[in-house]
Amino acid sequence: MRETCVPSGVALKDTGFGYTLSVIGGKYKMIILYWLAENKVMRHNELKRGIGTISFKTLSVMLKEMEADGLIQREEFPQVPPKVEYSLTERGRSLLPLLNLMCEWGENNSLKGLPAAEALPAIEHRASK
Repeated sequence: MRETCVPSGVALKDTGFGYTLSVIGGKYKMIILYWLAENKVMRHNELKRGIGTISFKTLSVMLKEMEADGLIQREEFPQVPPKVEYSLTERGRSLLPLLNLMCEWGENNSLKGLPAAEALPAIEHRASK
């Protein structure tokens, strides 16, 4: 195994690591992956309620980007009112081990006993020293 996935002399964007970040980067994409992994199929408003802090427009943009990247499937049903459902594609499901590793890392490395919102200032304080 290589020591690093970003070899010296190569631009980050030209590496597998850079590509992965371009596909899953951003504030909400991993959260959307999580919700779709947990619930298999969800509608737009179900995702919005689950995430809570995302605007209608931002969710729409994230879903379109993820569909274009082949991570999710959008299925539209011809009925009134319109019904659209989202689910993970095989390519999207291939990211679930990464999501699980991130969850495991967070559980093992969080500041025990502190909620994440309280732990962050402590981490930032240590980093500034």
